[in-house]
Amino acid sequence: MSDALRFDGKVVIVTGAGGGIGRAHAMLFAKHGAKVVVNDLGGSTHGEGANASAADRVVAEIREAGGTAIANHDSVTDGEKIVRQAVEEFGRIDVVVNNAGILRDKTFHKMEDADWDLVYKVHVEGAYKVTRAAWPFMREQGYGRVIFTSSTSGIYGNFGQSNYGMAKLGLYGLTRNLAIEGRKNNIFVNAIAPTGGTRMTEGLIPPQVFEALKPELVSPLVVYLGSEACQETSGLFEVGGGWIGKVRWERSLGVGFDPREGYSVEDVAANFAQICNFDNAVHPKDNVEALREMMANLQKYAG
Repeated sequence: MSDALRFDGKVVIVTGAGGGIGRAHAMLFAKHGAKVVVNDLGGSTHGEGANASAADRVVAEIREAGGTAIANHDSVTDGEKIVRQAVEEFGRIDVVVNNAGILRDKTFHKMEDADWDLVYKVHVEGAYKVTRAAWPFMREQGYGRVIFTSSTSGIYGNFGQSNYGMAKLGLYGLTRNLAIEGRKNNIFVNAIAPTGGTRMTEGLIPPQVFEALKPELVSPLVVYLGSEACQETSGLFEVGGGWIGKVRWERSLGVGFDPREGYSVEDVAANFAQICNFDNAVHPKDNVEALREMMANLQKYAG
């Protein structure tokens, strides 16, 4: 195993690691030498209740396999407590894997504020709280890796998951911004959109497919993204079933109108097919590239 893929002396927090994909992440990080903080409140998939046994079982598994791990039973919305325990126990924090999540699926017209608020609180606020608490330690040591867990429900949409999709795509927005801020301190930030057979997807996926979508088929990518070997930042990766692919934004070349004269609704209607034409599409990697076509249009019509 390459030293760059080892985590000896490094400390990794995995949230929602009491089962499923989070457990698989924690186990594989430990196998690669990391000291792992296994965080799990032990609540239901709907965000109700708490039970310390889930995190404790995973810690026991890691220790039985010769690894080093401690359990944390705090909610991710108390992220500073999770990070404090990691630093008090192990002296540092190198990798944060924001994996904790819940589901409260409902069609939008049936959704209640509690369904929206709790999904936001766990996915977005929880990931923010843990990452924000770890960020100063990563900046000070000049090293860090952060992985957010997005979803195809956020990227592409899914029936009955407006709250979940909103939260998951929001996490990719956070990924992009933190990647820019973190780069100068050697903090790289990426996101995954995983598909795995877990208690959150049970009943949503055909049984024969569910059995094939082992959570362990997601974790090798996450461990790589958390390693010194990985120099990628701001990436978004779909992963599951033994397959990995990178997602990027695509935009049409668009249509430019004379900004001095303006344009009408009728102009939009007449040119809408071309506005939506993706022939020779571009793939802006940042705000500068995103403004290129608009600035070219302004220059074209400059007096």
